[in-house]
Amino acid sequence: MNLNRAVVLCLLASFALAAQQPAVPPVSAPQPTTAAEAPNSDTSFIDAKGTAHVTRVVPIPAGLSIQSRYFLSHAVPDQGPPEPLELRRKRTDEYTAHARTEWDQVCPNQLVEDKIAGVPVRIVTPEGMPEANKDKVLLNLHGGGFDSDSGSYTESIPMAGFTKMKVVAVLYRLAPEDPFPAAVDDSVAVYKELLKTYKPEHIVIYGTSAGAILTAEVAAKLKQHGLPLPAALGIFSGMGDFARDGDSIGLFSLRGLSGHLDPPATGPHDPSYVAGVDPKDPILSPIYSDLHGLPPTLFVTSERDLLLSGTVNLHRAYLNAGVDARLVVFDALPHAFWYSPLLPEGIEANHIMADFFVKQLGK
Repeated sequence: MNLNRAVVLCLLASFALAAQQPAVPPVSAPQPTTAAEAPNSDTSFIDAKGTAHVTRVVPIPAGLSIQSRYFLSHAVPDQGPPEPLELRRKRTDEYTAHARTEWDQVCPNQLVEDKIAGVPVRIVTPEGMPEANKDKVLLNLHGGGFDSDSGSYTESIPMAGFTKMKVVAVLYRLAPEDPFPAAVDDSVAVYKELLKTYKPEHIVIYGTSAGAILTAEVAAKLKQHGLPLPAALGIFSGMGDFARDGDSIGLFSLRGLSGHLDPPATGPHDPSYVAGVDPKDPILSPIYSDLHGLPPTLFVTSERDLLLSGTVNLHRAYLNAGVDARLVVFDALPHAFWYSPLLPEGIEANHIMADFFVKQLGK
């Protein structure tokens, strides 16, 4: 794909996103900040409780690709009505269908819908998979906030293509209809079934966002039940603590420094998924579990990721438990930017993930 086409596609994505916003918000709704109202200087006030009340003027780093600079310059209103779950799922499905088409062009594959252990899955087999990789499999637990599926295409197709290995993406049950531990149970059931065909040292479990959290939860569950652990884990923009929000969730939205952001609320993170479970439950929040003996794990996040703190805190907990845990942080980019094949940094991130898996499965 040439550079001009990539830039045009980024701009078109920006226009499409802007078009989704209500043209005339209800009178009672807060109005988006205008260019004239936006602050042009930094302010900082720390109150008696230590809460920071700040504004910051942050330019885009010059070292980013031109595609990522366009990506970060998309205009996203900072105010707007809450998006109903039904609409969120509809838009997510539309986005992922488009993303699948984009990734298929980069990583040709055969994709089939199936069930494993009664759980719906998508199985992606890359074009040109070598004979030596037919006894290896990657288990993907997709992102989407636990209430939608934003990643079963965008996480599985590139990983299959770049590793030249089969990927099984678990379409686990979603909250709020099926809260914790339904997603964990579905993922463990698929893993146990794969163990009948694949050696544990030939399996990797990975995911992004909710899927990264779920990867850590599943690993804690497997260890708790004494089941064979996989060769490696991939925790890409996740967290392991539903009881305490990290700093980054009060700084960044899904779009980084743009878009709507509510001040952090008290109580457990993501109550529709937690659904009354003790937020320090060692499976729900693996940072409270015994992490010793977990397999080599790659953590990937980015500097403007709302789950930056959650990712690095869990990474540190893995290190403290003696796990071979590696961390990669990309500058300036927002949450799960590697979903896009239009960003050079997104391609780079996927290659870093794929190379780690290939090396772990080749031992």
